Amino acid sequence: MKSKDILNDLLTRNVEDLIVRSELEKKLKSGKKLRIKLGIDPTGSRIHIGRAVPLWKLRQFQDLGHQITFVAGTFTAQIGDTSDKFSERKMLSKQEVAENFKSYHRQLSMVLDMDKVEMFHNGDWFQKMQLEEFFTLTSLFTIQQMTERDNFAKRIEANKPVGLHETLYALLQGYDSVQMKTDLEVGGTDQLFNMLAGRTVQKAYGQEPQNVMAFHLLEGTDGRKMSTSWGNCIFIDDEPLEMYGKLMTIHDNLIPAYFKMATDIPMDVIAQIEKGMSLGDNPRDTKASLARTIVARYYDTKIALKAEKDWENQFIAGEKPSDIETFKTKKGLAIDVIALAFSISKSEVRRLLNQGGIKIDDAVLKDPEHKISTNCLLQLGKRRYKNIKIS
Repeated sequence: MKSKDILNDLLTRNVEDLIVRSELEKKLKSGKKLRIKLGIDPTGSRIHIGRAVPLWKLRQFQDLGHQITFVAGTFTAQIGDTSDKFSERKMLSKQEVAENFKSYHRQLSMVLDMDKVEMFHNGDWFQKMQLEEFFTLTSLFTIQQMTERDNFAKRIEANKPVGLHETLYALLQGYDSVQMKTDLEVGGTDQLFNMLAGRTVQKAYGQEPQNVMAFHLLEGTDGRKMSTSWGNCIFIDDEPLEMYGKLMTIHDNLIPAYFKMATDIPMDVIAQIEKGMSLGDNPRDTKASLARTIVARYYDTKIALKAEKDWENQFIAGEKPSDIETFKTKKGLAIDVIALAFSISKSEVRRLLNQGGIKIDDAVLKDPEHKISTNCLLQLGKRRYKNIKIS
């Protein structure tokens, strides 16, 4: 790809807003090595492929030699970002934040070279901030500016509470950029208000305002916004068969968007795929190609092909996978054994139990207090299996 095409792809693919493009383009053409920021509030423990869209853009920047910086919201996660919420979000404890953050590094390393990434924790500066400096920071914005946000405005109109602490989130995120000396901040379109606040805060602290790159939000398997609370996510650390199977369930009209946002297939090739679909290409075959491509992106081609074969055997021929992993554990309550075997939370186990989504030896499990004391086969959803061996 020519340097001009590389730059255009860097600045346009999946990008909804770029502020200010002329400034950023000038910096890139000058050869300046940029400090590029992505903020992560560990309010959950897993990253889905929609949230991975900015990560893959960071990978492009990293491959070009720019410095990637992450800020873990060890302080702000306790407030909870309400950028995409229309109700007040529960404040998290330090312990909950720390627990959620444990698996992030491993997942991030599936996309980025984490040895070259600078990691920050915003608790390091906010826990030391004096009240006088905090008031200086809050004076940069008005209540009117904060309550103009779409989600706040709707909550106020519906007579729903808006916590004062929630209105502070954007300026705290902006102060992160001051501490990290950020040149460019990336995030979803739901983060645009927060990222623009960073420009205001940096300018007030005598820094050049950061550029801002906001990305389209990828829809979930059911066509709604991809959200953990709706159970329509495809996680980047899903097991290959599970990832492949979820991708085969997406709505046909989402196939082009998934190719654009969740793969690195060239845009001209994707245009041909779209054209083929409009002319009557079998969407199942196109979806299978998409599923192989995405699984291979996070694992490899060999694993993707095996996932495809296992999926076909399981859902077309009605067979169980041939190589079900064995999990050794002590006897205990079903909710505990299942959470350990599949590395999921107990609340997720309860949700699946309520939906009839867990089986023991082909029988639907309903009781979380059921005791597992003998070897058995656990099935989670339609695609995940574990042979349980009681030690």
